[in-house]
Amino acid sequence: MKKVIVTQRIDYIDNYREIRESIDQALSNWLIQANFLPIPITNSFLNTKINQNLKVKNELLIENFLSTIKPDALLLSGGNNIGEYLSRDKTEKFLLDWSYNNRLPVLGICRGMQMMSVWSGGKLSQVKNHVGTRHKLKICGSDKKWPTDVNSFHEWGLSNCPSGFELKALTCDGEIEAFKHKDLPWEGWMWHPEREATFNGIDQMRFKRLVNNEK
Repeated sequence: MKKVIVTQRIDYIDNYREIRESIDQALSNWLIQANFLPIPITNSFLNTKINQNLKVKNELLIENFLSTIKPDALLLSGGNNIGEYLSRDKTEKFLLDWSYNNRLPVLGICRGMQMMSVWSGGKLSQVKNHVGTRHKLKICGSDKKWPTDVNSFHEWGLSNCPSGFELKALTCDGEIEAFKHKDLPWEGWMWHPEREATFNGIDQMRFKRLVNNEK
């Protein structure tokens, strides 16, 4: 099985005074069903205080993790708004830098697509009527192998298609729903494939093609 590094959301649990990291089990199930091995990555590797105590360079721990795992792809998961937890933002930006330098396939889901856009110099804007609903997709370009309609759980969207990416799908109200990098095996989807009652085979097919760097 090919190995997919999956980023984790952060939640503060007030009753326990704990900061917890998690992945929706449905996302792990989605990957396993598609014959991938999900490997979660902590947001603590770039914690400056921890690294000072260990007397190591700020990036050494995460670099050692990646060199040990030797991932076949990176999946930036949903959850949390950008700017809500600095440690997650720093981790995902580092992972995108590393993936760019190593030409590692990347899929960004919802917040993950937003992070790819911000990392590339794009801007975000608030959107209305995109939480707990569904949208028909308007496909852009010659590649028609996309879902026909998708779920929607986000309050922030992309103001523009960032430099280096091609627009691939819009909602009927004109919001950007999918893009693909012009050179790298990177895609972003604003919907959550793991939140479908029955997983859409088109989503899994697209991810497999992405990881295998197939056109």
